[in-house]
Amino acid sequence: VKVQGADGEFLNFCANNYLGLSNHPEVVEAAREGLKKYGAGLSSVRFICGTQTIHKELEQRLSQFHGREDTILYASCFDANAGLFESMLTPEDAVFSDALNHASIIDGIRLCKAQKFRYPHRDLNELEHLLAHSEARIKLIVTDGVFSMDGTVAPINGLRDLADKYRALLAVDDSHATGFFGETGRYVEHHF
Repeated sequence: VKVQGADGEFLNFCANNYLGLSNHPEVVEAAREGLKKYGAGLSSVRFICGTQTIHKELEQRLSQFHGREDTILYASCFDANAGLFESMLTPEDAVFSDALNHASIIDGIRLCKAQKFRYPHRDLNELEHLLAHSEARIKLIVTDGVFSMDGTVAPINGLRDLADKYRALLAVDDSHATGFFGETGRYVEHHF
């Protein structure tokens, strides 16, 4: 995405506006219409103000887009990852995290009581070693789909194979892939 600076036009590599939609005329117009119809927000988070029709409509459309049974909206990726690990993992469980996972994943893992293992970036051999030696009740492998730190892509097929082999769950945070990665822009998994 190009931005105008004092010395000319620059490529903006520090924003999450990968597709340049923030200033796209159709997006701006849709935002105007949304403001007219719904106002500037509920003035609080969903669990206080309740689930609105627009929440359910968006969740339904996202489920269809991603080909999933259901979707839950969170106010931010940090909120989603903060709630995920703590709510599903106990001290009898283990989480295996790629070394370059997003800060929200790292913080979410810190909050949970599970055993924590960090494997070198995209290193399936080390991950397999850790999984093979774990006696955890639930084993959860967690990775970014596209890593925001360096733009590399998770080896999804290899991760899925290891998850199957060691009866582990696989969680992929596709925050930095949705909308632009692969032919359909749906998610990294769909690309492979």
